[in-house]
Parts: sequence; C-alpha cells; structure tokens
Amino acid sequence: MTEQTFFEQLEQATADARQALQRIPAIARCLEGQVEPETYRAFLVEAYHHVKHTVPLLMACGSRLPERLEWLREAIVHYIDEEVGHQEWILNDLHRLGADKEAVRHGKPGVATELMVAYAYDTVSRGNPVGLFGMVYTLEKTSSTIATHAAGQIRAALDIGPEAMTYLRSHGSLDIEHMAHFERLMNRLDNDGDRQAVMHAASVFYPLYSAIFHALPIPSRSMEERSHAA
Repeated sequence: MTEQTFFEQLEQATADARQALQRIPAIARCLEGQVEPETYRAFLVEAYHHVKHTVPLLMACGSRLPERLEWLREAIVHYIDEEVGHQEWILNDLHRLGADKEAVRHGKPGVATELMVAYAYDTVSRGNPVGLFGMVYTLEKTSSTIATHAAGQIRAALDIGPEAMTYLRSHGSLDIEHMAHFERLMNRLDNDGDRQAVMHAASVFYPLYSAIFHALPIPSRSMEERSHAA
C-alpha cells in the first residue's frame, strides 16, 4: 500500500470541515442559484478585510522562516507576486455594484473576519510561521472548489456583468493552479513540527473561515418567495 503524502493527509484530515463549510446556508443557497445582492455585497466586504492582509502575512511569514526553509521563503515571494493588489479588485467589484468603496476601505470587518485575521498574525508571530500555510490551504481549497461555480450562479441570479465579479471569477481558475503548486510545496515539508503546524492551523482556520459565512446576511424572503409574490 502506497504511503500517503502529507498533502493527502491534509486533505483527509479536513474533509469533514470542507463539507460542513459547503453546507453553510449562504454558500449552499448560492451554489443552488439562490443569491441575494445583500449577501454577495457582504461577502465582498468581508473578503476585502481579510484579503488585504494576505501580502503582509506572507511577508511576515517569510521573514520568520529558518534558513533550512529557504526554498519555502522563495515560494512565498512567488505567492506575494500573485496576490498583490487583489483587495483592490474587490473594492472595484463593490464600486460597480453601487457600494462606496472608500467607506469599505476605511470601515471595519465583522467580528468573525477580525478573529480569523488576528489568529493568522498570531500563528506567524507566536507559533510556527509555517502554520500560515494552513490558512493558505483553507482559503485556496475553498476557492478552487466552489468559486467558479458560485460566480456563475451569482451572475445569473443577480443579472450582473463580469466587470462586477473580477475577484470571484479570477480566483476560481487561479486557485486551481495555486493548489497544484501548494501540493508540491507541502509534500516537500519533511519536518514533523512544520507538518503539524500546518495541520493544526488548517483545523482552526476552517471553523474561523466558516464563521464569516455564517455571519453573512440572508434576507428572510427567499428568491422563490419573491417570484411567487410578483
């Protein structure tokens, strides 16, 4: 029997959490084509408030890696290059939906988002910085699994153009590519402490990320109810 790679172990350990996330009402309804503009806008607002920390977190992680992980530091440089400016895509999407993007930029995240970001910084500064890849895995796995499908459903349900969906549409295909690269990186980790840091962080980030979706507003009247009332 072939021994599992570390990435396969990570996939297996988080399988239940991934399935639970997709059952969250805001996500499940979206994947079924039941989307409200309030929910999509709220999702983008919270996405802005954690995505803007991606590059600073990666930079902090890279600065704290030991010399034995120089190859991982070099990979982080690649990640940073890929992630720079993505928060501005989100603000532009919000602007095209009629939101005040400067109000979002200078606003505050929801509590769930703030807690996830705080834990990410704590992981880098207090624990093993390699654990940040547990967050990378959680976010990119979710995006690569559902973003493209969700984008199609949102566009159809809300009748909005692709110019208001640059963030979500781009991250579906982009994060599929990222996951292949991520898998290769994780399988190069040969230190048990590093592997456990990633595994533990992923087990925490999944419920933290799920909490953001649980907090999204869902109007009390469904799309079906609206259509029947029309």
